[in-house]
Amino acid sequence: MTRDRGSDPSRRTGRALITGTGTGTGTGTATATATDTDTDTDTDTDISPGPGPAPGPGRRLLLRAAGGMGAGLLLGACAAEGLRTAGAPATGLPSAFGSPGALGAVGGPGPSGASGTPGAPGAPGSLPSPPPPAPQSGADATYTGDLRLVALSAALEHQAVGVYAAALTTLRTGRLGSVPAALESFLTKAMAQHADHATAWNGVLTGAGRSPLTGVPLSNQREVASALEHAGHVSDVAKLALQLEEQAAQTCLFAAFEVKDPAGARTAATVAPVEAMHVAVLRLLLGRPPVPDALLPVDRAAGPTLLTV
Repeated sequence: MTRDRGSDPSRRTGRALITGTGTGTGTGTATATATDTDTDTDTDTDISPGPGPAPGPGRRLLLRAAGGMGAGLLLGACAAEGLRTAGAPATGLPSAFGSPGALGAVGGPGPSGASGTPGAPGAPGSLPSPPPPAPQSGADATYTGDLRLVALSAALEHQAVGVYAAALTTLRTGRLGSVPAALESFLTKAMAQHADHATAWNGVLTGAGRSPLTGVPLSNQREVASALEHAGHVSDVAKLALQLEEQAAQTCLFAAFEVKDPAGARTAATVAPVEAMHVAVLRLLLGRPPVPDALLPVDRAAGPTLLTV
């Protein structure tokens, strides 16, 4: 029997749920349709991850079951419900965003250790400048060897928490147009999970006699903040979140193979599938196939040089 290509959700034309011009005014009325067969040639401006780790044999295998199965479970419960809330049909791969604005041009990273973004602290779209890491009494504040990868992972989690908090503030002003309930729900839940992940990573550091990592000592922090500040449409926020989630998921996967400390390896193995679920949800909201790869790659994993402490 010949298979009806129209029954394949990954090839189905999605109906946009949000209308807008992508200028950030939220006053547009254009309706968009999008067909996404996704060959992973997205043209979004990437946030610089720093020199990434070189993939090694077997590093793509960890999430074969955990990531794929977990993503499917979460997508059934979260994304489908969110899309129904926004008025989308329950089938197919509709984009939650109508006329997406281009993600703001991303400049190079600021000076080593720079963080925050120009503008008044707490203003919509801006990230607060995090305090520098402060060592605890009797603890070693240096992060070397595989513990540097642990500290990097904690910093990425802190960065996601800050971005999502600022993004929610911006979205609630209405400046970027109508916000799908699914996206707001996702950002709120994912922000709490990233905070839990940071706590878990810091537990590995303190267990090894190191100080917990605080703030966001990442060389691309100014770049990330600028991307959020220049977002012109709700979809820009989702695209930025997707970049952060992909980087976090792949960095965790890399850490699962590289971190020798048992607590660190265990943390990486339990956090990575959740980050992969975040990626799947955001891809679905953007009208892209949620799980395009059978095996999770590490080509977008953050490199240790991204950490500035």
